[in-house]
Amino acid sequence: MYYMLYLLVPMALTLEKQKAMHLRKEGSSYNEIQKILNVSKSTLSRWLAEIPLSEKRIRELRADNPVRIERYRNTMRRKKELRMSDAYNEVVKKIGKLTPREVFISGLFLYWAEGTKTREAGIELTNTNPAMVQFFIRWLTLFGVPNSKMKVHLHLYADMNIKKQMNFWSKTLGLPLSQFRKPYVKKNLFSEITYKNGFGQGTCSITVDDVKLSNQVLMGVKYLQQISR
Repeated sequence: MYYMLYLLVPMALTLEKQKAMHLRKEGSSYNEIQKILNVSKSTLSRWLAEIPLSEKRIRELRADNPVRIERYRNTMRRKKELRMSDAYNEVVKKIGKLTPREVFISGLFLYWAEGTKTREAGIELTNTNPAMVQFFIRWLTLFGVPNSKMKVHLHLYADMNIKKQMNFWSKTLGLPLSQFRKPYVKKNLFSEITYKNGFGQGTCSITVDDVKLSNQVLMGVKYLQQISR
């Protein structure tokens, strides 16, 4: 009986080795073979020392390795963050602090690009970026516009929490909900939008009904157009 067991053990090992060699010739990595045969890597190294993988297969395995891929992504992300940080610091040095005049001019360029030009009795700016809307409100104060004259109109999606979004914009802009018009809720769903960058909180419009203000802003934009040619 012991003799039979003695013969079976080498036989089993031989079969495992043959399977390992077959898998290796098909291009399997040590990790892949180990998962199938439950054999230690040191044993595989001994069995398969004379069956190296091709350079092409090695490159394929490296490309498919989740750990390697994640390390590569992290490395690229850190490089990008460092590159963007350097660019940010360089730009900050060039810009410095904005004077009221520079804010005023910047606001005119913003309105030239994003503002409504067809309202003769007032002005309106619509955007999805809260920071841009905040800047617009800051800019309006240079004209002496009180916050109480600013009206807010939101464009939201049917699957959004309407109350939550209104509270978000109210807190972000520092404007009470009493100055919000009833939001326009689109029938389509936010969850169905494939390009969501910048649209996470819906779209916000700030309106000020003031003929004199409208005239000043539109004439300011006209002057920029003339001197930018």
